[in-house]
Amino acid sequence: MLIKPSTSLRNEYNDISALCKEKMEPIFLTKNGHGDLVVMSIPTYQMREEMLNLREKLLDAEAQRLSGCKTYSIEEVSLRLKELIDEKI
Repeated sequence: MLIKPSTSLRNEYNDISALCKEKMEPIFLTKNGHGDLVVMSIPTYQMREEMLNLREKLLDAEAQRLSGCKTYSIEEVSLRLKELIDEKI
């Protein structure tokens, strides 16, 4: 976990920006010794958003499975995909 005082954002913006991009993780900024902000690069933010979206979809799929929705075996999915591919050829 990277922690910096909030003044470093103003005084060392380029260094903070480079560190965010290099480490690919958020930097926590403090104000008067207490947590205040989190700064991260746009690619890191996008990656985190994609991961959260995927987790949400997986949790939704698991909830559907637990509620009794129909599931498919790998063989069933493979067969269906082959059928769809053959239709387009």
